[in-house]
Amino acid sequence: MKIALVTDAWKPQVNGVVTTLVELVGGLQQRGHEVEVIEPSGFRRFPCPGYREIELAWRPGREVARRLTAFAPEAIHIATEGPLGGAARSFCLKQGLAFTTAFHTRFPYILSKALHIPESWGYAWFRRFHAPSSGVMVPTDGMLRQLQAQRFSRLRAWSHGVDLGLFQPVPGADLGLPRPVFLYVGRVSYEKNLEAFLQLDLPGSKVVYGVGPLLPDLQRRFPQVVWRGVVPRAELPSIYSAADVFTFPSHSETFGLVMLEAMACGTPVAAFPVDGPLDVVGRSDGGVLHDDLRVASLKALEVPRDRARARAECFDWSSVCEQFLGHLVPTRRLLQAPERCHESVAEPS
Repeated sequence: MKIALVTDAWKPQVNGVVTTLVELVGGLQQRGHEVEVIEPSGFRRFPCPGYREIELAWRPGREVARRLTAFAPEAIHIATEGPLGGAARSFCLKQGLAFTTAFHTRFPYILSKALHIPESWGYAWFRRFHAPSSGVMVPTDGMLRQLQAQRFSRLRAWSHGVDLGLFQPVPGADLGLPRPVFLYVGRVSYEKNLEAFLQLDLPGSKVVYGVGPLLPDLQRRFPQVVWRGVVPRAELPSIYSAADVFTFPSHSETFGLVMLEAMACGTPVAAFPVDGPLDVVGRSDGGVLHDDLRVASLKALEVPRDRARARAECFDWSSVCEQFLGHLVPTRRLLQAPERCHESVAEPS
């Protein structure tokens, strides 16, 4: 099948959305599908307001239309709601082409925190963006329920996975820091609630890998924390494996891929019992969810590392790719009821 994937999030950006999409494209290509990725590198770009390290395409409409026309895809998936996603959406609507979309990030929440815009305004805009979609793919049941409450329609559960070959326990891994080591990996930005982790009274060491708009301020305010920036993806398994607990303070995740990566390396997760952790860690014994993040972090020290790995093994990429294919629709649907391009399969448990 010829599949066009349109995304404003792509390499060299470092985040869970990019990781998910790169893994997805690889899995689709391994299954013999031809994938055309329309991403920012082929366009004039400008820095995203508030996230200057993320570059967005500038006025991409004409080039997006040209590339979609030349590729003539059998299915179109719009992964993000930025300039490229908006251009692809406009093209599909003008041409009468069906497409699917995804809700990867809780931007209404982020905008409310960063710019003090009411969440209801953000949800209204995103509801309008996704309204013409033949299927809005959502990574967790919790997020699906939230979007249902916000009156989104045609929602489709699409779980995510982890590369179990890359992310596996690394024997003897050590960060050279006093133990126990409590680790956070991810963006240092408004929506991650990182202060909830940084201000905890914990023994040993707290380590943060990542960058973002809040990094200079938090480094200044929390000098006792070890700040390590961004590292090549291939180094992450050793980093996860060297930690005793992965503490994840976010309240706003649609999924939280880094939790899966940590558990795949045998590192238990400590998090709040909110959407994202509830779906990834859930009632398993691969981590600890508690309203008191300090309690969760200390209790997670008692979790056997093989239990964390076992939980991650429930999220295999093979079934994730098949589920994605099952949600695609043929491009020329017009006013007919949505068809499926591929038989759907059950999501990981």
